[in-house]
Amino acid sequence: MKQHDPEHIAANRAARSSLAEAFLSMQTAEEMRALLKDLTTPAELEALVDRWRVVKFLDEGRPYREIHDLTGVSVTTIGRVARFLEQGNGGYQLALERIKARADDTHTSDIETN
Repeated sequence: MKQHDPEHIAANRAARSSLAEAFLSMQTAEEMRALLKDLTTPAELEALVDRWRVVKFLDEGRPYREIHDLTGVSVTTIGRVARFLEQGNGGYQLALERIKARADDTHTSDIETN
């Protein structure tokens, strides 16, 4: 069982910050994929990918059962992702907004160059 003494908690907090910095240091999607492959097991990475797919489908307003049929992700996990999308720490929502903004910018610049 993991330790929960104050020293261990402080070390974990510092490690989480360091991990966030490692993510931020990646400059391309390819670099991020390499880090994720090194950092996670194939099953862990698959779980992360599944959750992200669920986020995108939830954002489109698709029903849980349809998302399950499309992804194979359990309805329980879909519900958990939906709860964090609505009431979590804002990470899913921020990532969605930034990806949409980037896509809008790309689309706008494509129109302007044509």
